[in-house]
Order: sequence, then C-alpha cells, then structure tokens
Amino acid sequence: MSFFSKLYEQYTELWRAVIRPPRDQYEIKDLGPAVFSIENRTYQRTDLSLKNPRGLTLVCSHFEPIAAERPAQRLPCVVYLHGNCSSRLEAVSTLPVLLPFNITVFCLDFAGSGLSDGEYLSLGYYERDDLAVVVDHLRESYGVTCIGLWGRSMGASTALLHADRDPSIAGLVLDSPFSDLKVLCEELVDGYTNSRVPRWVTGIALQMVRSSISTHADFDIYDLAPVQHVSKSFIPALFAAAYNDHFIPPHHAKELHAAYAGDKNFIMVEGDHNSSRSKFFLDSVSIFFFNTLQCELLVKHDPREAAAARPSRESAPRPFPDGFQPRPPLRPPVEAVEMRDEALHQMSF
Repeated sequence: MSFFSKLYEQYTELWRAVIRPPRDQYEIKDLGPAVFSIENRTYQRTDLSLKNPRGLTLVCSHFEPIAAERPAQRLPCVVYLHGNCSSRLEAVSTLPVLLPFNITVFCLDFAGSGLSDGEYLSLGYYERDDLAVVVDHLRESYGVTCIGLWGRSMGASTALLHADRDPSIAGLVLDSPFSDLKVLCEELVDGYTNSRVPRWVTGIALQMVRSSISTHADFDIYDLAPVQHVSKSFIPALFAAAYNDHFIPPHHAKELHAAYAGDKNFIMVEGDHNSSRSKFFLDSVSIFFFNTLQCELLVKHDPREAAAARPSRESAPRPFPDGFQPRPPLRPPVEAVEMRDEALHQMSF
C-alpha cells in the first residue's frame, strides 16, 4: 500500500471517528427498573421523547422521587450530557450521587446517539440545540427549580457552548471537555499518523477531514471552539480532566478553566478518558451541586431530611438501584485522599 493510500485510509477512519463513532446500542430495560430504591427512598423513571429544531426525535428519561416521597413540588434538576460514543445509559451512575440530595436527574440520547434519531454527531454544534430543547421542557414542566448541567467529553463541550447563551443555568460540571475541535482534530491526525509525516501533509489531511465532516454532518469543525465562549460565561463551574486521557488531553480542560470568566474550580482525576470516576470526584460533584442548586432551601423544612441529605466528606458508599451493575469506581490513591480536604476547603460556590 502506498503512503498516500494509507493516509487516505487513516483519514477516512478519522472523520468517521469524529462524527460517526460506534453507536451505543441498548434496550430500555438496560436503564433498570422504572421504580427503584436508593438509601431507603423510592424513585421513579419517566421516559419521554422530545423534538429538536431539526425535527429529530430525542429519547429522554427523568429520574425523580415518587410523588408520596417528594419533599417539594418543585425540585432542582441536573441534566446529564453523555460523551460521543455513549448514551443516556451513562447517566445511571450519577443517580446515587444526586437523587439522595433531592436533585432529580434528566438525561437524553443526543441526536445521532443511542436510540434517538439522526445519523451523525456534531460534537456540540447541534447538540447544544438538543440541550436547549431539554432545558425549555424542564422550565415549562413546573416541577423544576434550578437547573444544573453535568457533561462528559462531548457533553461537557456542549454544556459550554450553551452556557454563554443561558446564564440562568445554576452550575456546570465539565468532565474532559475539548477547547477547540480544530486543535483536537490536529492532535488526532498526529496520533493516527504517529507524527511521522510533514506538517504540510497533516494540514492536507485536516482539510480533507474538515470537508468530509461538512459534507456529511453539515457543520464546520473550525466553528466549534468552546474556548471562544468561556469568556462570556459566568455560571459557577467545576472542571475536571484525567491524568492519562490521551483522547482529549488535560491541556484542553486547563485552557478552558484558565479562560473561564465565572467562579470555577479544577480537579485532576485518576484514569483515562473513559475510566470510572473516583468517589473523591463524585463527592466533589455532590457538594458542588448541593450548593449551586440551593438544595439547603428544600431540606430546611424537615430537620431529619436535612441531616440525611447534606453531603458529607465521610459519607458511606451509596448503593445502586436493584438491577444496575455499573462499573466499580476507581479506588483513589493516597495522594487523592490527602487532596480531598484541601479541595473541599477551596470549594466556595
């Protein structure tokens, strides 16, 4: 195979990896039982469909307390935004992190992902409009107070692309976002070619990727740069990146954090791009959303609920609903355990 034939083959693999990675296939039963218990409280899942501005159907789920155990008619909600090879199934692991604190969880399959309509992804370009549809739905439902966004990878970048146009969002958790898709594609091209080709050849490959993505998915990768949005975002934000992430290197999240205009914090976590997140990180997320979504205002009416719902640094591991078998969380190293008190002390959202 000639050099250029091999380059063309690699280029084809690359543009497909960007907008048409393997689709997460699952069945509704994989979301677990529609009614389940966590920490002696009962919750329910409501499945629904919404239409995005392009007329595509988005499948969604809303996890919340059953009516008899709902502490208030209106509760805060976190919208979970999955990564590019994933689906709403990814949100299952967040339920024990948020539901016990009276925070409901809404999740969706972005267009082109999971069971939703659509053939291609856009890594945030169109997904931000899917997110806007969800936010509008929640605000019109009269069952939600504050809204937070928790995104991972593509979902985190989508949250940033939406945040500067919707300052009413109460808080952002941003796990492994990319700062600029053009830069990320350049890094991926280097990775596919093992950085053994001249820069001018890489430039040609990138233009080919750009052209193919524009033809198939109707957006320009040069227009997708969350770093150009963060200077206009003032929502409290918690950024995170993994030490061994070679797909979206940590420098992306660090650059976004440095340029972000609002209150912010940054956490480095163990693992890689797809690793389960540690209890240290999940506890940090719990505390962040408990504060930014004003959960204390909900539980003050019942002192017993307040004692049970307030996040604790030493909180016991939270059981998952019956029927769920999520990947076990990473065990934080000694260094991460020692960092916990300092990280919690610095969080002042």
